Amino acid sequence: MSILVAYGSKQGGTAGLAEMVADALRREGFTVEVAPASAQGRVEGYEAVIVGGALYAFRWHRDARRFIRRHTHVLCNIPTYFFSSGPLDASASERDIAPIRSVRALMDRVGARGHATFGGRLTSDARGFLAHLMAKRNAGDWRDPTHVQSWTHAIAADLRAPLRKDA
Repeated sequence: MSILVAYGSKQGGTAGLAEMVADALRREGFTVEVAPASAQGRVEGYEAVIVGGALYAFRWHRDARRFIRRHTHVLCNIPTYFFSSGPLDASASERDIAPIRSVRALMDRVGARGHATFGGRLTSDARGFLAHLMAKRNAGDWRDPTHVQSWTHAIAADLRAPLRKDA
């Protein structure tokens, strides 16, 4: 089964999470491609899509939102999952964090099967005025590979479920 992992990332943390998701799914036996949401022209031909977006000021990354709008007609007909990144603490590893309202609306739009929120990353040399100010007091990396692995394992099981029913 071929899977696309598309992401919107400003500082690179969400791009890293997309690679973690892809690596975990490859270990599950899937063929996975990773691409920035802004650069992905077509989704036809993929059997599942995962879209990740960084959260900034309670908004999902613009490239992820645009990707969903651009490909709604295809995403409605294949298994689709979302993830968000952003909390600059361990909260995402400690409990499930529901998607923000706008992400929930996009999930409903395409019938997404699931969502996870992962911890974010902010480097001390972050670009952008607000990011730079935040990094002065809250730089760090809260992306949890175990959390990512657990979520992707659940996706793998979900994707395999119809195959077992047909057997």
